[in-house]
Amino acid sequence: MGWVEAIHVAISAGQPMRALEQAEAVAGQGIVGDRYAAGRGYYSGRAMPGGGRELTLFEAEVLGLLADEHGIQLSADEHRRNITTRGVRLDDLMGRQFRVGPVLCEGVRPCTPCDYLETLTAKPVLRPLTDRGGLRARVLEGGTIRRGDAIRLATDGHGNGHAPAPEQDNAGLSSPRYA
Repeated sequence: MGWVEAIHVAISAGQPMRALEQAEAVAGQGIVGDRYAAGRGYYSGRAMPGGGRELTLFEAEVLGLLADEHGIQLSADEHRRNITTRGVRLDDLMGRQFRVGPVLCEGVRPCTPCDYLETLTAKPVLRPLTDRGGLRARVLEGGTIRRGDAIRLATDGHGNGHAPAPEQDNAGLSSPRYA
C-alpha cells in the first residue's frame, strides 16, 4: 500500500517537532515521547470520544500539492502529525484496521486542520488542508515503527512490515487526488 516517510514527535504543546528514525508506539497511549501520549498536547484536556490522539498520519503527496496549488512550502516537521506517509490514501484507512510496520492501528477520524496549526506555522494552511489534513488513529497493538516501514491493511498478510523501495511501489499516486 504505502510506507512511512518520516516520524515526528513533540515533547509538549507548541514545541518543535523532532524527527526520529524509529519510535515506540504503545497501545492505548501513542508514541513514547510525544506530547499526546504524555498528556501535554494542546488539545489533551479536551475529550475525544473513541480516541484518535494516539497516532496521527499525513500524506507526503499533500505537501507537494500545497506548494503546487497554493505556493505554500510546508515541511514534514511543520504539519504536526506523527507519521508522514507516501503511497497510501489515508481516507481509505478510515474505519479500518491497518498496520504501520508491526503496529496495529485503527483509523478513527480525519485529522482536520485547525487555527492552532495555522498560528504555529504562520502559514495560511487552514483552507488548503481542508479534507486533506490527515488521519487520526488508535494504537491497538504496540511496537516499533521505523522509517521505511510498510503501511498496509491488517488483513492483507503480506511481508514483514517493510515497504519496497519507493521507485518499486507507486500505489495510489495516480489517483485524481494526486494528479
